[in-house]
Amino acid sequence: MNKGKVDVLLGLQWGDEGKGKVVDVLTPQYDVIARFQGGPNAGHTLEFEGQKYVLRSIPSGIFQGGKINIIGNGVVMAPDLFMEEAKDLERSGHDLRDRLYISKKAHLIMPTHRVLDAALEAAKGKGKVGTTGKGIGPTYTDKISRNGLRIGDIFDDFERKYLEHKARHEKMLSQLGYTNYDISEVEKKWMEGIEYVKQFHIVDSEHEINKLLNEGKSILCEGAQGTMLDVDFGSYPFVTSSNTICAGACTGLGIGPNKIGEVYGIMKAYCTRVGAGPFPTELFDETGAKIRQLGHEYGAVTGRERRCGWVDLVALRYSVMVNGVTKLIMMKSDVLDSFDTIKACVAYKKEGKEIDYFPYDIEKDLEPVYVELPGWNTDMTSMTEESQFPQAFKDYVAFIEKQLNTPIVIISIGPDRQQTIIRQ
Repeated sequence: MNKGKVDVLLGLQWGDEGKGKVVDVLTPQYDVIARFQGGPNAGHTLEFEGQKYVLRSIPSGIFQGGKINIIGNGVVMAPDLFMEEAKDLERSGHDLRDRLYISKKAHLIMPTHRVLDAALEAAKGKGKVGTTGKGIGPTYTDKISRNGLRIGDIFDDFERKYLEHKARHEKMLSQLGYTNYDISEVEKKWMEGIEYVKQFHIVDSEHEINKLLNEGKSILCEGAQGTMLDVDFGSYPFVTSSNTICAGACTGLGIGPNKIGEVYGIMKAYCTRVGAGPFPTELFDETGAKIRQLGHEYGAVTGRERRCGWVDLVALRYSVMVNGVTKLIMMKSDVLDSFDTIKACVAYKKEGKEIDYFPYDIEKDLEPVYVELPGWNTDMTSMTEESQFPQAFKDYVAFIEKQLNTPIVIISIGPDRQQTIIRQ
């Protein structure tokens, strides 16, 4: 029997690496695109044919006709936000009903989860994580404590289950002294979203995916956020609430580890971070502001300003290791087109000693050790093949490949589909 293949595509930094665009570019090679973790706090921005789209829960393969798109069990879903997102896509001419499958085991983000998110963040005071307030953390907390509501529950005595969960949340909010909220309007929209979700293929996604594999189909697993936000391996506690690394594709979709083939790791030519938490190469000067401006570094969903800095090769080596990355994809290379000098962090200085690994206590007194490389001062945005790249940029690419011991196979030089150089 011709067995299919599963490749994984994920971010290697603190998210916002441009996964959506790359999934869209790679989708023609696959039959199925499957999202394996995260919630609607992670926006994937895609631009093509003069249109800009922001996806929150729907896999980025939805724009390529005839592909199956699966929202896996590892995802948490807000039905009201999903409904808005899906209706926007339908209005722009993209038919979702036949091509989008949703796992029965995906957990539901309730309106009270969002209120809990705000209440718990407020209670932390100075120790705030910097969440988006979308209820992601409390939903995963309920999942792990075995108190969650799942998509499959909407077909069986749902009203009772919903009211029981809501009452438990309200009790928690009362105990936190957080009582000044009103979810009545949100709740109406949320219930409307529940009815809307029922129109889609609600499936046992682990059976569906393995059936497709046995039929010889090829699957691309799409992560949200980035490796450095993984709940186990990221800069804890300033992380998301799910496993963003390659192993998360197995648990978030029900795929055996032996099925995984290529692992595509996406990185920017520099580095960004949203929200609170350590960021060793962050720039607080004009250079950081220039990168933000040129890279349009603002959250796709939240609009939040992203913190910007030089590329951190210590953190990237760690990400390559924990994910088993086989191929690298470098995004936003064009943002560095006008710099005279480019810096790359190759080690950290910690308590007077130089270290080349990512430590447990990353938030404490880490000083980046930089290598300076010449900039290329060339506008690369209209280039169509690798041979046109300036030598200084080729040298930068070769330097990163050597440091990470992994080939860079795709280079992005702009937001459009066409501004993508696939290396031979």
